[in-house]
Amino acid sequence: MLPISQSSKRYKPVHKRFLKPAIENFFKTEFTKFFGPSVRSFIADELIKIFQNNNRNINSLKPGQVLWNAIHKDTRADSSNMKLVPVILTLVSDNDISNLENGLKVSEHKQNVIARMLKEAYAQGALLSMRDVSLLLAMSDSSVSLSRKKYEKKYNINLPHPGSLQDMGSCITHKYQIIYKCVIEKKDPVIVAKETNHTIMAVDRYLKDFNRVKTLYLDKKNEDYIHLVTKLSLNVIAQYINIINQYIKEPDLTI
Repeated sequence: MLPISQSSKRYKPVHKRFLKPAIENFFKTEFTKFFGPSVRSFIADELIKIFQNNNRNINSLKPGQVLWNAIHKDTRADSSNMKLVPVILTLVSDNDISNLENGLKVSEHKQNVIARMLKEAYAQGALLSMRDVSLLLAMSDSSVSLSRKKYEKKYNINLPHPGSLQDMGSCITHKYQIIYKCVIEKKDPVIVAKETNHTIMAVDRYLKDFNRVKTLYLDKKNEDYIHLVTKLSLNVIAQYINIINQYIKEPDLTI
């Protein structure tokens, strides 16, 4: 073994003053038998990433904005591999004040703020749940949902959130809207995907599900049987059947 130089003896311990070595040393002393050097180094790097993502420079936040951890748009809240994304959300903007100054109703102001927050989170790769919004705005979940639905109806759009994009909760009307736009209005699925904040793959999947339900329903199968075969929820099946009964004649099997 090569002798340790005086310089190494003098300066090597100073490394422990920095964050990563401090974390590694914590696991070395507190969990001696569990983690080797490579694992300690990996854990330290991951913890530092989490710390950095959750501690944005204060200069990156404008007055009226907050930092919030939202669910990554490609994972679900009930997933064992759920990922969180730190997002910056605007609770109050200068434009909000101008709108209120010019007589905008508080109820409409709430709708605009909720819509903006959902859009901002989605643009940053995340989805805000109604629970998230309710906590940030000190409103009930039901009030947030009602305001969101009024905004969606007013502008004929689907805002991005777990209920609309991940089939979470009781929000399933997006499927009805997608099928209606594609099947009844004869819109291009690519356009429908953009209008409803869905991927083209999701739109295609809903169309395939709809056609499965239509085939079985026109073959006189009941909803329980359709549920058993397709594994779709009874609520979704009922919505699809409603479209079939209202807009599709039995002989028309080509849609």
